[in-house]
Amino acid sequence: MVMDMEKWRKGNYRKRIENWMELQRKKRIYELGSLPPFLLVFGGNIEPIHHRWNQHGLGGDNVKGSCRSLHSGPVSLLHWSGKGKPWVRLDEKRPCPLDHLWEPYDLYKRNHHRHQSAVGSFNFVGVHRDSEIL
Repeated sequence: MVMDMEKWRKGNYRKRIENWMELQRKKRIYELGSLPPFLLVFGGNIEPIHHRWNQHGLGGDNVKGSCRSLHSGPVSLLHWSGKGKPWVRLDEKRPCPLDHLWEPYDLYKRNHHRHQSAVGSFNFVGVHRDSEIL
């Protein structure tokens, strides 16, 4: 997703998306996580981008949980869409081949290890890795 942040702020899009999320919390009106509120707010006012910008589907097949490989050609964004998230598969010691590309960016693990070495066997409870900040 590529956004013009000046238009984002002027259009109060964060609040508009949060309104849909609040309605969803009160009464389930859609499935599929975070995408529907964006689609409801932008309602067709979007432009497609070339597939090389978004290598989606790295979360695997939602039915079989199988791993997917990269499409041919250059890729700019690795997107673990689907149920198979790299942090879960890495934690469970059953990663897909591309999951290790995500590992250096796991701020939870870095903070967790730093915290453990500083305080011994302290159990860290922090920000859930599925969280999104708009």
